[in-house]
Amino acid sequence: MSLDVGTERTDTMVEKVDRAMFVRYAGASGDFNPIHWNSDFAKSAGYPGVFAQGMFTAGVLGTFLTNWLGESNVRRFRTRFIGQVWPGEAIVCSGKVTKVYEENGETRADLDLEVTNADGERKIDGSATVVVS
Repeated sequence: MSLDVGTERTDTMVEKVDRAMFVRYAGASGDFNPIHWNSDFAKSAGYPGVFAQGMFTAGVLGTFLTNWLGESNVRRFRTRFIGQVWPGEAIVCSGKVTKVYEENGETRADLDLEVTNADGERKIDGSATVVVS
């Protein structure tokens, strides 16, 4: 595999998230905070309704990265949560190569990563380092 600085990729990973996805993620992760599945609770906390767990969305971004460049090639993966993902929104992931270099006998690439909804509203900023050869 070869990557050059400026190489980009964007994929819509989830067309439309729903509350059932949040509940399934809660069961898989053990994050049963009712703010993610109970509308009344979320509203009592000042939100318009339930929203995705941050790690659910980060997991989707991680899947985007590994689908693109391979799980065994990931050396570092970081995320920073910017905004909530609401039911009905799409999860759109993108990545851009910012640097290619040699380190520890490997050719590596640094990437900027991002999650947005279909309207381009940022949800996660991230970065990764991957092996490219």
